[in-house]
Amino acid sequence: MRIDQFLWCIRLFKSRNMASSACRKGQVQINNQSVKPSRALIPTDQIQLRKNQIWRSFEVLDLPKTRVGAKLVGLYCIETTPNSVLEQEELQRLSAQITRDRGTGRPTKKERRTIDDLFYDEENEE
Repeated sequence: MRIDQFLWCIRLFKSRNMASSACRKGQVQINNQSVKPSRALIPTDQIQLRKNQIWRSFEVLDLPKTRVGAKLVGLYCIETTPNSVLEQEELQRLSAQITRDRGTGRPTKKERRTIDDLFYDEENEE
């Protein structure tokens, strides 16, 4: 099975075209080597995928015949991404929620202290 087809089948990309373009950009690696979209994939291969500025790792268990439902993805691959990388992704998601209105410029010193207090208080509650 082609790597772009596999990535689409296990729902890592919404379309096969998006998976193919990710391969052409060098955002997909198999066993630490950049690959073309037509690269054949076999079970036990290690896939590294750069998505949302984070490298995620997967181990191929089996090859699906067609696109599978979200509940069945675990039968075909296992995510082996370290927890530290997943925590970094969560922090990026949280930092994206803080926005400033366009044209307001950089935060003042007082605003920065307020922002820091918000994050510091959340860390202490845990």
